[in-house]
Amino acid sequence: MSREFFTENRHLVVGLGNPGPQYAWSRHNLGFLVVAALAEHWRIPLTRSTLDATWGQGRVGGKTIVLGQPATYMNLSGRAVSRLLAYFKFSPDNLVVIHDDLDVPFGRLKIVERGGPGGHKGVLSIINALDTEEFIRVKLGIGRPPREMPTENYVLSHFSREEEETVAGLVERGAGAVDCLIREGLHAAQNRFHGTPGD
Repeated sequence: MSREFFTENRHLVVGLGNPGPQYAWSRHNLGFLVVAALAEHWRIPLTRSTLDATWGQGRVGGKTIVLGQPATYMNLSGRAVSRLLAYFKFSPDNLVVIHDDLDVPFGRLKIVERGGPGGHKGVLSIINALDTEEFIRVKLGIGRPPREMPTENYVLSHFSREEEETVAGLVERGAGAVDCLIREGLHAAQNRFHGTPGD
């Protein structure tokens, strides 16, 4: 799939999260934070509120980019993604999904071509809506919760002050990874951004 992705001239880049200010700084909203950073970096304002999403459209590296955040809650993310893909007549090969990941250590980043949901309800919703696992994901590591904390509570918890610097670096690297992915392709992004700085 990576070869087809690299030759395509249009992409939908979606960051996952929950709408509303109470979730803005939560672990589950890392995808939203990266999309906000990309909107600023690419100068693609997220000014449209239709298709169950907040989105904007622009050009990056000679390619048409639609940048979006679902306006649904996390477990209904597939509805927004499928509507955006259908509206712009994009295929799942054109899709990049940015999301938090429990199985990636905190502060690390991983880019994959395909795979199951790994327990992530937003990713599961997209897989079910599109009937395919064949789309690129940029996974932002939040690590596992403390043993006594339920996973549902952990992903909705806010980052602590002690974590702010790591989170800011992860969001910046996530945005850089997506930019590299769009401009140079999957393997270049994987080689440059996997892991943590200095790996």
